[in-house]
Amino acid sequence: MSGAAITPWVVGNWKMNPLRADAKQLVEELKQLLQNQNIEESKCHIGVAPIALALQSVQAQFSDSSRNICVVAQDLSRIAGTGAYTGEISAELLKDSEIDYVLIGHSERREVLGDSPAVINEKVKHALSAGLTVIYCVGESLEQREKGLAEQTVLQQICDIAAVVKAEQWRQIVIAYEPIWAIGTGKTASPEDAQAMHAKLREGLSQITPAGRSMAILYGGSVKPENAVELAACPDINGALVGGASLNAESFYQIAQAFANTK
Repeated sequence: MSGAAITPWVVGNWKMNPLRADAKQLVEELKQLLQNQNIEESKCHIGVAPIALALQSVQAQFSDSSRNICVVAQDLSRIAGTGAYTGEISAELLKDSEIDYVLIGHSERREVLGDSPAVINEKVKHALSAGLTVIYCVGESLEQREKGLAEQTVLQQICDIAAVVKAEQWRQIVIAYEPIWAIGTGKTASPEDAQAMHAKLREGLSQITPAGRSMAILYGGSVKPENAVELAACPDINGALVGGASLNAESFYQIAQAFANTK
């Protein structure tokens, strides 16, 4: 299925940023840009992933926006429900707070904070069971790419979660491909390389589930306005998971506009 048949997603991952006043200003600036020149929801889903402390305040601030903006949790607990688990936020608690989207498997969680495939599987299972939409991140390191293991690595990461995803739940998943060597480095995979990996992911997903043909696959890794149009033109790139550029409302808006206009 070509990217033209899939509504793109542009999601801003704010990571451990910004301070409260700056977050409030960022949201207001984005709302104003959308008020001045709206991006139709049918042409592009837009979301932001603030820190856990700000999820509900950001959601409340977007409540009077000219269009829906999805508020996305950056992570969740591997433990379901409620209980004596200090510092944890479960899928059910997110859902109860009307947060319907969550990032899982980001390379910073895997590489820096020790999320193993087993832990990630628990997170995916609980998120889907609670009715959340999962933005599942995959990607290879520079070493893996140089050894010719890039495709094998990302396809294995897809296969890792297949054991816990029920047939009907694949439609609750968005895939985000982020080559680790391109995150926050200013380096970006060429549109040709990114498209080739997205096509391989589409092929792999289609072998696992019929939903694979219609699942959105986002590109992440130093996405900015200057490369968004080229990336959006690739048939199997259905949006972007945006890091640093999402902390600037104008840049983030331009990336969303590029995907809305190209797709």
